[in-house]
Amino acid sequence: MSQSSYTPEFKAQVVREARETGNASLVARRHQLKPEMVRRWTREATKAAHPNPDALSLADENERLKKLLGERDLQLAVLQDLLRKKGIRT
Repeated sequence: MSQSSYTPEFKAQVVREARETGNASLVARRHQLKPEMVRRWTREATKAAHPNPDALSLADENERLKKLLGERDLQLAVLQDLLRKKGIRT
């Protein structure tokens, strides 16, 4: 099979097998491929499934920041409550 004739379904199956077995060389041998090709396909599939975290959309970044702000506000409230219980003014 020439490189250009590998279907996306075939590549996905090879990647799935490589991930399940944890052995790209064994999967490559089973499908008469070069191990480097199986590793490359696996790497490419991982990249496609997990895009660059630095490329978050504005909405995703906004949600992340809202969550961090909420956590910070909760921490402040807990600390202020502890200070009040100790009789320390804030």
